[in-house]
Amino acid sequence: MSDTPLPARKPDWLKIRIPGGTNHARINRYHHLQGLHSVCRSAACPNQGECWNNGTATFMILGDSCSRGCRFCNIEQHPLLPPDPTENEKIATAIDELELRHAVITSVTRDDLPDGGAEFFVDLVQRIRQKGHCRIELLIPDLQGNFRALKIILAARPDVLGHNIETVPRLYSEVRLGADYRRSLELLARIKITTPEIRSKSGLMLGLGETKEEIIEVMEDLRAGRCDILTLGQYLAPSRKHQPVKRYVHPDEFEELAVLGRKMGFRHVEAGPLVRSSYHAAEQSDWDESTK
Repeated sequence: MSDTPLPARKPDWLKIRIPGGTNHARINRYHHLQGLHSVCRSAACPNQGECWNNGTATFMILGDSCSRGCRFCNIEQHPLLPPDPTENEKIATAIDELELRHAVITSVTRDDLPDGGAEFFVDLVQRIRQKGHCRIELLIPDLQGNFRALKIILAARPDVLGHNIETVPRLYSEVRLGADYRRSLELLARIKITTPEIRSKSGLMLGLGETKEEIIEVMEDLRAGRCDILTLGQYLAPSRKHQPVKRYVHPDEFEELAVLGRKMGFRHVEAGPLVRSSYHAAEQSDWDESTK
């Protein structure tokens, strides 16, 4: 996976379908009426239409501004405001009224909060469960290594708990400012040590300049921590100000890595150019524990 010159245009496999459909319109309307934030929109996810029409959405809590400045991320940086005390109830109500079958809850990174926002994740899980049945997947930041905060989140018993490793360790200082590869690995490992019944998940972006050998080493590190679910997708720069794309990875290479990941023991590997962390999230965690 050495760097090669990028073509003048994106390859055909990166063409994005225009969002549409009944569920997409309903969820989009909720965003406007309730002022909700989602990664689907804030991070310009290419699968927004498909996921929304399948009854899956990714909501973002703790505002729309991040305390870090990762060079791959489309989340804008504004002055950090106190968390909105009405945000969680709005999201829980939207999930209930939209009759979503799988909700992914993530957040901006809030290093300014003592627990990194753990109590807000827990509060939202409780509100969702009080209103009805919906599988809950949390995608959390690294909490700055605050594993007491992690235990608080685990005690809420989400169905899936994820934290994205994002890239290979060599590129962290260039791409993931403020993050630490080993700290992220430890967080993921502690999920399975503390609550082995909760499904753990992580993801990587490819095309940032990593080698195939580096990707495989990260996959091995994740499996050493018993990570259950892995997503692999193509990095696409949100703008010219962001980290540039070094390479467009061919779909065949994604499939090769998916096959390898399954052989390593991941319970599910979702890999492809347009794959993002919450893509096919409901299907990713759909397995019978008796077969483990």
